[in-house]
Amino acid sequence: MEALSKDTSDQGSGRAAPDARQGLARRERRPHVIVVGGGFAGLNCVRQLGHAHVDVTLIDRHNYHLFQPLLYQVATAALEPADISGPLRQLLRGDNVKVLMGEVEQIDVAQRRITLLDRTLEYDYLVLATGATHSYFGHDEWAERAPGLKTVEDALEIRRRILYAYEAAERETDAERQRAWLTFVVIGAGPTGVELAGALAEISRQTRAREFRNIDPKQARIVLLEGLPRVLTAYSEELSAKARRSLERLGVEVHTDTMVTSVERDEVRSKSMTISARTVLWAAGVAASPIARSLGAELDKAGRVRVTPELTVPGHDEIFVVGDLVNLNVDGKELPGLAPVAMALGKFAAKNIMRAVHGEPLQPFHYFDRGSFAVIGRGAAVGVMFNRLSLSGALAWLAWLAIHITFLVGFRNRIAVLFNWAYVYLTGRRHAQLIVGPAPLKEGGAENPAALVEAGGGDLVHAAKGASERRRAVGQ
Repeated sequence: MEALSKDTSDQGSGRAAPDARQGLARRERRPHVIVVGGGFAGLNCVRQLGHAHVDVTLIDRHNYHLFQPLLYQVATAALEPADISGPLRQLLRGDNVKVLMGEVEQIDVAQRRITLLDRTLEYDYLVLATGATHSYFGHDEWAERAPGLKTVEDALEIRRRILYAYEAAERETDAERQRAWLTFVVIGAGPTGVELAGALAEISRQTRAREFRNIDPKQARIVLLEGLPRVLTAYSEELSAKARRSLERLGVEVHTDTMVTSVERDEVRSKSMTISARTVLWAAGVAASPIARSLGAELDKAGRVRVTPELTVPGHDEIFVVGDLVNLNVDGKELPGLAPVAMALGKFAAKNIMRAVHGEPLQPFHYFDRGSFAVIGRGAAVGVMFNRLSLSGALAWLAWLAIHITFLVGFRNRIAVLFNWAYVYLTGRRHAQLIVGPAPLKEGGAENPAALVEAGGGDLVHAAKGASERRRAVGQ
């Protein structure tokens, strides 16, 4: 911290000299903590600091906190974005907390300041919680054909493509092209991929089963591709096998040991097969936010920061890294990128900041794993509680429901999600089936204006071009 100036007086004036007034101001100034990212880690860090003797500035590209574990339900028309998000300014009302909507472009570690588009801010302590984005393993050209699921915009785009595929199949007269529209490929069989595939199967077999005249949605083909030997590799072989059987009972084709080699405009290829499909979804990999490179710290292959046990950047005890941006082994295990882990990291970073403010030594992070779950379909899930108790079927599904309702922010969100889940469970229907925005990809690798006109969206041509330009601008 900055040294304090000595108190002096102007001779004969009876007033404090300028350097004395500056010293007094420094003594009264509270430490400034900047938290970058309003996800699980960032939000919980700010909440923990909400009544501490520090000034907190939270910076995020959006004005809301997003409950990412349920984002796939927005993508599959079970929930709306507002059901799983909350405005940051409403969630953080502490007198010492300020929220700024913006994006950090650079971190100056030596000068302890960060640069945004329109300003520069200085910090005493920095908490970096910017999360992760999609990784296409060197094939970024696949992103246009196979969107991933990390943001609200991603979820709405995926929902649009899924629902539009049925509409396109309904008006298609060629049987082969119709089958391609009714084929959905999910690449990656981790929790997100498994949940997406299960939801897609339920949409075809239950939600949309009687809504069309020229097609039978129950004949839709749902294909899940995984490059590793089994699905849900983070779980035991027994739970992995149960998850696969549950998916297959729903009608999902599961192909393991299948590494994708190409994603084209109307097909997906591996060494062993070629699948004609117009809707391809990516759930195979993540990469850390690129802002981590500004720290000058050691990164792993995914771009995550190798932090100290105290969650700081080596050599910089004033910089904390939390959430999906962290690479840290605790008790011999690498921390997984899960919401409960991110929440615990954020809270612990705040506690260590207060220890530093009070001149106390920082403490190493320890994590008690209460469990993790992956839902496969209505009434089916697999998971582990307390590192030892394996659950599957309806019991795991109920535990999954309870955990997610508990972690949701806001009473209104909990009620809305509970109501929608009950509606889906009892009726099999999904209410959020509006197709908004321009029509999805038609031919080639870009949105086709003719396709927009054909779909009744002639005035959406400019919107489509604008959306493509915005995606290129932000590197999506």
